[in-house]
Amino acid sequence: MEPGRIDRDAALPFYAQLKELLLPQLGSVWKVGERLPGEVTLCERYGVSRTVVRQALDELEGEGRIVRRKGQGTFVAARKVDESLFQSMTGLYEDVAARGGALVSAVRRLEFAPATADAARELEVEEGAPLIHLERLRYVNDEPWALTSTWLPHRVAPGLLDEDLTHQSLYALLEGKYGVALDHGRREVEAVPAAPSVAEALGVDAHDPVLLLRSTAWDQEGRPVEYFTAYHRADRSRFQVHVRRRRRAGAPPSMLVHDSTG
Repeated sequence: MEPGRIDRDAALPFYAQLKELLLPQLGSVWKVGERLPGEVTLCERYGVSRTVVRQALDELEGEGRIVRRKGQGTFVAARKVDESLFQSMTGLYEDVAARGGALVSAVRRLEFAPATADAARELEVEEGAPLIHLERLRYVNDEPWALTSTWLPHRVAPGLLDEDLTHQSLYALLEGKYGVALDHGRREVEAVPAAPSVAEALGVDAHDPVLLLRSTAWDQEGRPVEYFTAYHRADRSRFQVHVRRRRRAGAPPSMLVHDSTG
């Protein structure tokens, strides 16, 4: 096929033109995960210098459209999914379904377990108190996407241990079957290096950056009903947040800065 041409009389820089020529071919001519032609081939195909090619690829890499792997080449990246669950009381199942995707959960753990310090604090129970612990590896369109660990008091969903959560939303189950009136929540997200166990589950390298989401949900009576942590692949997810200039009096700050120097 005709790859397109660089307009040498246009005001638009060559690298920007090359980027625009390559963009529509990502995912069509070259499928997700496929290797792009090498820099020399692109130079010859489009009649530009290696500097132009590298600058165009830099732009595409910065936008998450390609992935460069040292010693292997340049590959088409999977498109990231915008997730609004950071800003609304939805779960990943609902968020993916709303975008036409398919989510399947591999349930790795569903049992009573002693509350961790974080879970105990958020759910207002004694550390070590028995809670329902649900751990799932979530797949979006057959790719590992997020590793979640959820804690709930037994009173919230007394029959949860017998439920099959492979293909259903936990929030829909809580509301529809157990009558939990979810009302509001608090969520925070940060980038962290993947621990070896997290990296293995998500199919990334140990210490690669992943997005860690922490969430606590309350019902309409103000009781905490769920606490979870979720590690999301940073190369597959991004969180979409709507902002406004002014916030109501007394509202907590939307950005917390932690001093890691001690």
